Amino acid sequence: MRRLGLFAVLLTLYAGPAKACGLALALLVDISGSVDPREYRIQIDGLAAALRDGTVADALIRQNAAVTLIQWTGASRQEISLGWTRIDNSDALERFARQVEAVERPWAMFATAIGEALSIAETALSAAPDCDRQVIDVSGDGASNEGIDPGEVRDRLAANGVTINALVITGSEPNLLAYFENEVIGGANAFAIAANGYGEYPERIRRKLIRETASAVSQMIPGAESPIPMDARGQRRHPAHAVITSCKFVITIADFPCHRANSPRP
Repeated sequence: MRRLGLFAVLLTLYAGPAKACGLALALLVDISGSVDPREYRIQIDGLAAALRDGTVADALIRQNAAVTLIQWTGASRQEISLGWTRIDNSDALERFARQVEAVERPWAMFATAIGEALSIAETALSAAPDCDRQVIDVSGDGASNEGIDPGEVRDRLAANGVTINALVITGSEPNLLAYFENEVIGGANAFAIAANGYGEYPERIRRKLIRETASAVSQMIPGAESPIPMDARGQRRHPAHAVITSCKFVITIADFPCHRANSPRP
């Protein structure tokens, strides 16, 4: 019996430690009243396709990422539609993408409560696996018009090390990108991407997920090019001072050219 016990221990040691989680990613989909059935379908199918993108899939698997899907609309109407799922191989990723495609819309005719959306993401992250990074990926086509101030929740999340990025679907409201820039995104290296209408959503969410996931992987691979670190004013830092800060960027055109936010918080 003692030999069997020793053999089991040796097998455990041979298997090595459990693979660490590099990223906990909360995907927040806007289902407010301004989103019609066709636009909702574009979001869901576009998100599933973006998860299957080769660069995104490889980055999620390399990081043994944990992913959850949250659908959000008015105050008190936020749903964790898919709980935390570990993406540790291609089969797990494909299962999650199919679950995204099959998810049902719980509400359709309610307001826009971004603060509550961030709040339920905060709750979800408190129950997430222990990961190196926690990122909220929120998509929306309008400013918050109900519930708590999103900036209040954003600041609390950022203070706790969470990054909030946004995909802003423009066209329905003026200055919407600036609104998300100033009131929603926050945390280390937070950024916003603009999609000019729902027709651009699939490509923009793909680009957004590449930026959120692949940048960390580039630091894990010897010889890979890492993102240029920035200070709090958006100025380049020497690699010797590669410290993650609270810079914010807004991306509006292809290939991720970064621009400092127009009115960054001090």
